[in-house]
Amino acid sequence: MGKALIIAGIVLVAVGLLWMLGERFGLGRLPGDILIEREGTRIYIPIATSLLISVVLSLVLWLFFSR
Repeated sequence: MGKALIIAGIVLVAVGLLWMLGERFGLGRLPGDILIEREGTRIYIPIATSLLISVVLSLVLWLFFSR
């Protein structure tokens, strides 16, 4: 159980660092992302960002596991 928690922590740190790096390149503010702001409420739906991340991860996994 200890090893699983350590691995999960490392994965979360890596995802956080990649997320911060992605924000510098505009991820999270793509033209297809929806932002609804009302009084005291903010709803963010990252449709284009999710599609882009999905395509990139699919290609990377396809390249690693196609051999």
